[in-house]
Amino acid sequence: MLFPDVHSAASLTVSPDRVQHFTSDSVSLTCEGNFTEWRVRKFSEDGRLYSDCRRMTGSTCNINTSKSDTAVYWCESGSGEFSSAVNITVQNDGNGPILVSPVHPVTEGASVSLSCSLRTQKILSNVFFYHNDKLIQNDPRGELKISAVSESDEGFYKCQYSGRESAQSWMSVKGEQDQNI
Repeated sequence: MLFPDVHSAASLTVSPDRVQHFTSDSVSLTCEGNFTEWRVRKFSEDGRLYSDCRRMTGSTCNINTSKSDTAVYWCESGSGEFSSAVNITVQNDGNGPILVSPVHPVTEGASVSLSCSLRTQKILSNVFFYHNDKLIQNDPRGELKISAVSESDEGFYKCQYSGRESAQSWMSVKGEQDQNI
């Protein structure tokens, strides 16, 4: 599920800034822009559209994640402006790894770092990284660094640690001319 970027006066910030999260993680979705009224919208895996956040404080929606929070999220102002959509995936397996990857598209030429993490251990070694289901790196440091992102880096990524795989996440790449999106 991925919606296209739309240039807008509204934006959505996710904290912590990653696509994948463990169950019971605290995640904040903050709407930003020159508006006073906000709501966070959610399109769930089962095709339902939700209009309201359970715990909205000002322009921030706070989520204590569960599997049902795997969805596409975006902000909408009271006057109808909306942000680009972001994917959030919640890892149901408490013992499995998550891929730490950026929520928003990465600009061509920029650097990006992906890593693999367990709930109990943030820094892992001997991690396998996959791009579009093809093994691309076995890193003893547990990190995949791309120093200058190109269009060919766009796609699905996942990591494997001790025989267990993370879910896959889509990493979007936007051209330098799209930097204001």
